[in-house]
Amino acid sequence: MIVYGRNPVREALRGRRRVERVWATPGAAREEWLSGVRVDPSDDAELEQLCGSPDHQGICAQAEPYPYADPGSLLGADDALVLVLDQVQDPRNLGAICRVAESAGAAGVVIPERRSAEVTPVVCKASAGAVEHLQVARVRNIADWLREAKEAGAWVYGASADGVPYERPDYSGKVVLVLGSEGRGLRPRVADACDELVALPMRGRIESLNVSAAAAALVYGVLQFRAQRG
Repeated sequence: MIVYGRNPVREALRGRRRVERVWATPGAAREEWLSGVRVDPSDDAELEQLCGSPDHQGICAQAEPYPYADPGSLLGADDALVLVLDQVQDPRNLGAICRVAESAGAAGVVIPERRSAEVTPVVCKASAGAVEHLQVARVRNIADWLREAKEAGAWVYGASADGVPYERPDYSGKVVLVLGSEGRGLRPRVADACDELVALPMRGRIESLNVSAAAAALVYGVLQFRAQRG
């Protein structure tokens, strides 16, 4: 996989997969975090051809395929917070959500194997390299995994405009937050697998938030609840 952009390449070098080769323009090659790394000199045109994007910021790298996590490992901690994405197909949304999850210390993100964005170079770029440190797992069936999560002691909350106010539930213990696809929201079978549906307040004229913005609001709502509970 070709990873591009300064933050994604830096985090790939710090992360868990092997980086096999790095290309950079003379300016980007002067970054301190590249000290000791073999860098092949390149120019903007070659980098754009390598990564397929003009957004390379002067650097790209060839890394091993992305190592997906074991979904059964995400709920080991007593206070694990896991985000589940039900057919989120925009890679930039997936990347932005992974950035939120990693920044908030979430245990991981779960995505379905089909009809979903997967971790690609675009996702790596949108996550600013967060995917290199975050546990991202793929499952065959989201609703079935949510039932397994409840058997493991987690409470499952789905984001829905028809839900109770998001500040009402008790977010202590193991928590799974489920967000639906762009436009359609949660599929009925996935919504039925949740313990409760929660809604963010919408006080303006538009009816919904972008899924990555909703993820950020809900995740930090959980953190605020836990901080207030001490």
